Amino acid sequence: MIDKLEGAFSFHQAALGLRHQRHEVLANNIANADTPNFKARDFDFAAELARAVKTSPKGNSGSTLTLTSSRHIPGSALQTPLPDLLYHTPDQPSMDGNTVEMERERVKFADNAVRYQASLTFLESRIRGLKNAMQPES
Repeated sequence: MIDKLEGAFSFHQAALGLRHQRHEVLANNIANADTPNFKARDFDFAAELARAVKTSPKGNSGSTLTLTSSRHIPGSALQTPLPDLLYHTPDQPSMDGNTVEMERERVKFADNAVRYQASLTFLESRIRGLKNAMQPES
């Protein structure tokens, strides 16, 4: 039963971890919009998610958790692999060598935030459904 639950949630856990990492990369780009010679970076979310899921049959490529009792169920903590960051080629290069295009970065940032929230909402709905299925009928 635990294996089925782990399998059901490991994909979502990997996706949320990658969304969080992408949010940090995009926020770094926005924060350095005025830094001379700063190169904007991003990663292909779909490719990185496929790689994260493929690295382990259960989508779990993490470290082992410490057991404090022999009755505990062994598990591991998910560690999303660091994505391959790619450089962005700007449509209109700036004179100072900075490749951050604020409009593009803001759109990516907002899109990523909305998708992160949608993933959380979907996951919450799935958890609620599983909880309802486990409740006895009255």
